[in-house]
Amino acid sequence: MKQRIFIMCMAVVLLNHFAVAQEEKDRTQKFDKQAFQAKRNAYITVEAGLTPDEAATFIPLDNELKQKQFDAGRECRKLHRKCRTQEKLSDEACLKLIDCNIETRLKEAQLEKEYYEKFKRILSPLKLYKYQQADFRFMREFMMRDGERRPDRMNEHGHPKPDRDGRNEK
Repeated sequence: MKQRIFIMCMAVVLLNHFAVAQEEKDRTQKFDKQAFQAKRNAYITVEAGLTPDEAATFIPLDNELKQKQFDAGRECRKLHRKCRTQEKLSDEACLKLIDCNIETRLKEAQLEKEYYEKFKRILSPLKLYKYQQADFRFMREFMMRDGERRPDRMNEHGHPKPDRDGRNEK
């Protein structure tokens, strides 16, 4: 009888260990950009109602825009990571971060405007509108799924935990 209880306890402990190890693996798994991009492209194609010809022309341009926007924010993200490791930020560092964020948003908006002109030659106004809505919905749904996979970033009410400065993490 004692041997059965011991074996059952060991089985529970081992199962718990494997579950915790798998959760840790899921949490530290690298972001798969290609898989993300493929899901996003498929979602946008369906939701915006793109024909195969439209998708073949539009999707590479859209991916190019997203890459340029990502690149535009690279320096700002580096600066932000550097500042997050500091215990206390100086006023100068805070202003530099704010200026960097604003400049990045301006660059991204300029790129969006530039590509919008190209997009108008490929898609009808209705499909362009549907694309914008689909892009927004995809990102919102992706972030919600990410939040569900990352319970360590959420408080007991399902909201993002504040970082050490009282701000919400992104």
